[in-house]
Amino acid sequence: MLHDILMIVIGLIIGLIIGFFVARYMMKKYMKKNPPINEKMIEVMMSSMGRKPSQKQVRQVMNQMNRYM
Repeated sequence: MLHDILMIVIGLIIGLIIGFFVARYMMKKYMKKNPPINEKMIEVMMSSMGRKPSQKQVRQVMNQMNRYM
């Protein structure tokens, strides 16, 4: 009885560890394939709205986006 419970707990711990590393690997792979937004993307987006952004404006938008992510 105690042996069975101990095996279940050990199995759950091993599963959580393996799951963590698999999820970490998949997330790194996803981020490499689909990088997060960068300054160039913000500049293109602002330009498409009909305004030429200054570097200061682009940095302000990046800081705001990083604050909320």
